Amino acid sequence: MPKEDNKDTSSETFEVKGEDLLNRIKELLHEGNIRRITIKSKEGNVIAQFPLTFGVVGTLIAPILAAIGAITALVTDCSITIEKNNS
Repeated sequence: MPKEDNKDTSSETFEVKGEDLLNRIKELLHEGNIRRITIKSKEGNVIAQFPLTFGVVGTLIAPILAAIGAITALVTDCSITIEKNNS
């Protein structure tokens, strides 16, 4: 469900199972335009938040994906909120 924050950015939230978390984030990163990824527990607590920039590619994403892989081992159900640039 997209939620408009302002005219330049929008956010979208996805519910995922822990084992699907890493794959879903990889898919979202591949789509591009993402400014920030927030991972929340099913109770709504922020587990992790990763700001991204246009220059983040390849090896710079590897530490983020490693951290998300570690989070995957700890959570069963969570949500991913992404903030995208509209332009």
